[in-house]
Amino acid sequence: MAKFERKGKTGMPAISTASLPDIVFMLLFFFMVSTTLRETELFVKIKLPEASEVVKLEKKSLVSYIYIGPPARQYQSLFGTDSRIQLNDSFKTLTDIRDFISSEREAMSESDRPFLQTSLKIDEDTRMGIVTDVKQELRKASALKISYSARRVIHD
Repeated sequence: MAKFERKGKTGMPAISTASLPDIVFMLLFFFMVSTTLRETELFVKIKLPEASEVVKLEKKSLVSYIYIGPPARQYQSLFGTDSRIQLNDSFKTLTDIRDFISSEREAMSESDRPFLQTSLKIDEDTRMGIVTDVKQELRKASALKISYSARRVIHD
């Protein structure tokens, strides 16, 4: 009779890595599509005031942001330390607010334009005079839906 011999113990077969690049590219593509990057670079320093009643905005695509606060440290030599208004990626004056609101409306679909909301992100040490002036300009631009951004206070 013939005798069958084992030449050695065979281990587990190696895992095929042929599909690994496909998986990596699918994950990369997924995160590139689903991740949103910050659209506006902040040129002002903002420490939001505290609030006890905070409500999250539902559709952030319908919100335009106006930032008010002292310029960041690298811009203080050019613009001083008084509070400034930032619209999109540049410092602006009060007279530019109407153009900003109209350009934000034009960028939206016609069905969403009545739902445009303006959110004011204001540093807690900013004087109320500039905030009142901004609100008056928003009123002239017929942007009457205004919200204030704040950070939630957690009470123990």
